[in-house]
Amino acid sequence: MSGSPEERLQALGMTLPAVVPPLAAYVPAVRSGSLVFSAGQLPFSEGVLLATGKVGVDVSPETAADCARQAAFNALAAFAAELGGLNAIGRIVKVTVFVAGPPHFTGQPTVANGASDFLGTIFGDDGRHARSAVGVAALPLDAPVEVEVIAAVA
Repeated sequence: MSGSPEERLQALGMTLPAVVPPLAAYVPAVRSGSLVFSAGQLPFSEGVLLATGKVGVDVSPETAADCARQAAFNALAAFAAELGGLNAIGRIVKVTVFVAGPPHFTGQPTVANGASDFLGTIFGDDGRHARSAVGVAALPLDAPVEVEVIAAVA
């Protein structure tokens, strides 16, 4: 799929969601020099978490990957609000995906692919990024995933 990130979203029939309001004392995105950093984004869609609970117990890895995708989408909305649009992003640099699960769950990379694959679809080769997929005991509001994104400004 060719075109700008905004054209790719449009071609997919997608519209950026509203920026998720902060749950505490932080802002959704901050620009510093040529980089923009998202706050940790939860999988909110229209004000509701897509799922709650631990991956591998309460939430399937497939649903968690969908949650990671939505959380990455929310990060893009925060970037667009901070930068005046998605086309101001030159490339995705780093993604960190936190996955809440029991000690025996080791499928964090597969869950994180939900965010990575989505960013690749929207940004093409400029969506290829470094990544960490981290297992944690719990996340805010019992969310199964939380996603942080760092992007370079065009």
